Amino acid sequence: MADSGSASSRRMWCSFPERLQLHVAMLALQFGYAGFHVVSRAALNMGVSKLVFPVYRNIIALLLLLPFAYFLEKSERPAITLNLLLQFFLLALVGITANQGFYLLGLDNTTPTFASAIQNSVPAITFLMAAILRIEQVRLNRKDGVAKVAGTLFCVAGATVITLYKGPTIYSPIPPLNSNNITAQVFGSISSSSSSSLGDAKEKNWTLGCLYLIGHCLSWSGWLVLQAPVLKKYPARLSVTSYTCFFGLIQFLVIALIVERDAQAWIFHSGGEVFTILYAGVVASGIAFAVQIWCIDRGGPVFVAVYQPVQTLAVAIMASFALGEEFYLGGIIGAALIVVGLYLVLWGKNEEKKFAKEQLAIASAPEHSSVSVRSSSHAKGSLTQPLLPSSTENV
Repeated sequence: MADSGSASSRRMWCSFPERLQLHVAMLALQFGYAGFHVVSRAALNMGVSKLVFPVYRNIIALLLLLPFAYFLEKSERPAITLNLLLQFFLLALVGITANQGFYLLGLDNTTPTFASAIQNSVPAITFLMAAILRIEQVRLNRKDGVAKVAGTLFCVAGATVITLYKGPTIYSPIPPLNSNNITAQVFGSISSSSSSSLGDAKEKNWTLGCLYLIGHCLSWSGWLVLQAPVLKKYPARLSVTSYTCFFGLIQFLVIALIVERDAQAWIFHSGGEVFTILYAGVVASGIAFAVQIWCIDRGGPVFVAVYQPVQTLAVAIMASFALGEEFYLGGIIGAALIVVGLYLVLWGKNEEKKFAKEQLAIASAPEHSSVSVRSSSHAKGSLTQPLLPSSTENV
């Protein structure tokens, strides 16, 4: 009966048009990531160590990734060399240790909504890094080049506003949520002595938290740029991710053993703490990775990226109900600027790809053989490495 029900569910899912499947999968993915922002903040409020949390998260993620990397990429994995191991170590340092560390420090001083909002700037920051390293061509004499530069400036302006201007509260849950009782029902263990809203960061250093989050975005973008040349030498994405996750786990473990002297920090004190760590490892790393790879393969990186602002909206709704989070004017203005910048960069990338395809089509046409060399060299200017690679996951 169970098998027949499962087969029936698969047939029903496959009967939907692929485009609809992609939209449903992307919505589910954004809500999964949104839950990760809220769950991570809840974990910090429960007292989970900012060093122990990523250690356990990466252990779970590695256990999920290893079997798929081993069996699915047997024929694709080149031989491992010391040089490759050093590059994996560097990827882990930037993409996992710095990325996740800055994220948790920033989240501890701000709110899930603004952490998600600032993440919308990652494509623009990645473009800027790629342009500086000359991986990305910038042509200001074409509309796509102007759009990418303008989008980057909008994202920088948005992140600056969020960092320097908190502004007045423009929305506060009314009546005030009894966040202790609500969160306790969800996570099972919140101290009843705390009377402040779990989503509130009034007693934290807002500016420092935003700076940490900018460091998180810079690390994430750096990881996206750095992994492009690594994947050229080692074209097995799951294996690269597994190696990166392994070295990130080792790095976090060493740091945690040195800095975290409290042995109690390594022990789970409630079901809520276990849930937050399992959610981070299974949903935000394992399931999200698989879903995103499938969506990028079927819909392309631009299709996946345009759904990023949905995550910010979902986080705002979840955090308001679950954590009693307030919305501030500076954050709303900054988030709007970042979203505008994101779409400008993505639109510019899309136009650049269209232009490159047109030029290649002209170059390959028989009647244009006399200008094929010139057209090919002109079209070569488009990105050889995508702005958003096959995974933009919060590894």
